[in-house]
Amino acid sequence: MILETERLRIRHLTEQDATFALKLYTTEPFLRFVGDKSLKTVDDARQYLLDGPISMYQSHGIGLSLVEIKECGTPVGICGLIKRDTLDDIDIGYGFLPEYFNQGYGYESAKAMMDFGRNELKINKIVAITTSDNDSSIRLIKRLGLNFVCNIEEPEGEPALGLYEITFNR
Repeated sequence: MILETERLRIRHLTEQDATFALKLYTTEPFLRFVGDKSLKTVDDARQYLLDGPISMYQSHGIGLSLVEIKECGTPVGICGLIKRDTLDDIDIGYGFLPEYFNQGYGYESAKAMMDFGRNELKINKIVAITTSDNDSSIRLIKRLGLNFVCNIEEPEGEPALGLYEITFNR
């Protein structure tokens, strides 16, 4: 799958993206807000891609995708529609390298992915989850049109996990 926006190309992740995945998944913001996937080496990242996004493409036809700048091919982050075991609905997920924060890439890629889900995959509802202390992600989720539904209980001492949703009228 390849989606294009004005500035971005969004494509399925491959094993060849393991070096980028390792870099992204070990940044401080990713570890803090998404979680530690225990990636220490490129081989760890390759296995994570095989077991995670690449497997999800095969089982559900959706998953996290690589987001790259169309003009130069530089990878800046990931974005995609995800079927999590813990959620009934399809989730929009994303993460970007800190040096590409606040440049509109998150909104541009997530909007394209949500439009694809709504128009091509005929998904009626998309949800998002984020920690209550992730202000920038909450702003993006709200800008995408999702509304707060409830907090999901987290272990004591951890920030609450907020659930947001949007339902499309058909």
